[in-house]
Amino acid sequence: MIDYTPRSLAAEVLLQVESADAYANLLLPTKLSRAGMHGRDAGFVTELVYGTLRNRGWYDAILANCTPKGVDDLDAAVRVALRLGSHQLLSMRVPAHAAIAETVDAAREIGVTRAAGLVNAALRRVSERSVDQWDSVLSESMSREGFEAARFSHPVWIARALGSALKSDGRDGDLRELMEADNAAPAVTLTALPGLASREDFATADFPPTEYSPIGMYAPHGDPADVTVPGKVRVQDQGSQIAALSLTRARPIVPGERWLDACAGPGGKAAILLAEGAGDVELEWNEIAEHRVGLVHRAIEKIPFPSSGHQRDARELMNENPDTWDRILVDAPCTGLGALRRRPEARWRKSPADLSTLTALQAQLIDAAVVGLRRGGVLGYVTCSPHLAETQRQVEGALRRHDELSLLDVRAVVERIAPGIQLGSQRAGVQLWPHAHRSDAMFISLLTKK
Repeated sequence: MIDYTPRSLAAEVLLQVESADAYANLLLPTKLSRAGMHGRDAGFVTELVYGTLRNRGWYDAILANCTPKGVDDLDAAVRVALRLGSHQLLSMRVPAHAAIAETVDAAREIGVTRAAGLVNAALRRVSERSVDQWDSVLSESMSREGFEAARFSHPVWIARALGSALKSDGRDGDLRELMEADNAAPAVTLTALPGLASREDFATADFPPTEYSPIGMYAPHGDPADVTVPGKVRVQDQGSQIAALSLTRARPIVPGERWLDACAGPGGKAAILLAEGAGDVELEWNEIAEHRVGLVHRAIEKIPFPSSGHQRDARELMNENPDTWDRILVDAPCTGLGALRRRPEARWRKSPADLSTLTALQAQLIDAAVVGLRRGGVLGYVTCSPHLAETQRQVEGALRRHDELSLLDVRAVVERIAPGIQLGSQRAGVQLWPHAHRSDAMFISLLTKK
């Protein structure tokens, strides 16, 4: 067991996220376990890590006024220390002297030696102004768009894309609320797999039902692994639950149907499809990435219904098997802009250049699904991104390319699944939002092959 302080452990996690492209949601639990940290200390480390990541853009804008050349040209360890200290000074109830002194000590633990004085001096400058005073300084020196993006810690291109998607959905003016939701820690949601578990079995104050998914509930505080039951109850966002249910409940299930989850990893939607089919359908799943194949196996191995899996390029699988499946789910690889509240570091790793590769892949997956789908079958196209290039425009492009495709009324399907849900005005599908639906920003479209 390594002897860490909470701040030194947080600094090490942040440094690996910064310099080695690690994912905090995967790395942090391992680090906490190895360090033997539990309870309040573990909670403090978690807030330090995720709070620093979520507010990175705001802290960098402030630090540009407190360091000689801003933060971009500094060593990764120095950047991490400055952001970590800024989070304590501006967003936590930590006395300034403790935030500064103990952050400098933590900085030394991750290799900051000669620059320790710079960290000390910069954090003292940060501490000299309140949040409101810093906001005033930034707003006077930046454009309104730049300030809004920095204040809510989103790259400008992402803020613009989110704003365009909101406007298309009839939610013009919601951008600030959405960015605030992206920066709030999401509640952990659970799925009670249909027919295998019921959320009524957990009907206590500790497990309130989700607002919209009929199979979802919120987990109590603590380690969600303590309340999951393999093959019955698993962790899953309610937006993902609704996306899977939209395909299974688009029309009545006919025994003997063949279904395909084309991009199945990590397996949450495949688990719902398998449970919903209840042995009356033949479920096949596919995943190209070897490590995610293992995740799918673990997600479904305790579910008492048969399925078969492939590790292939989904495009090849569907193109080589025309007119085969009655329902196909294409949960397409995407920018992931709908899950920024869960993976806050992702916003700094994406760029507009990623879109061309991803949208080309999405279109190819849809085209292959049209080949693999039987006439009269249902294609569910889903992305965890609200970017219009990955959602509305993608579906509209598919309709132009394929005369045999037509839209199903996914709005009516989702409203039937989630009575009372307030949906926007997307033309090609349904868009869920963190600030409006307490879910990831899932886009769901249903199409049929004539």
